Amino acid sequence: MTPTQFRAAAGTADWRVLDDGRATATFRTGAFTTGVRLVEEIGELAEAANHHPDVDLRYGTVVVRTVSHDIGGLSQRDAALAAQISAAARELDIPAEAPSSA
Repeated sequence: MTPTQFRAAAGTADWRVLDDGRATATFRTGAFTTGVRLVEEIGELAEAANHHPDVDLRYGTVVVRTVSHDIGGLSQRDAALAAQISAAARELDIPAEAPSSA
């Protein structure tokens, strides 16, 4: 999947594609406990999909990065998981940081 295809996939508007081929999104939790709830949701989604992103929990943010290591780039699995993570954040009323044009 190309970066353009990833960005065009439904539900990936919160995400950007890095130069190294990974997709990333930053969610502004505002509080550590809110971030923990989002990380728990991401864990459940990742286990169900058998596709596991890197997750960085900080006091006011959760940063998520995903890539399909087996193909060395993005796949439909990344786009589907990204959309699910964004939906989970919205359900928890956690805004995503606007992605840069990178």
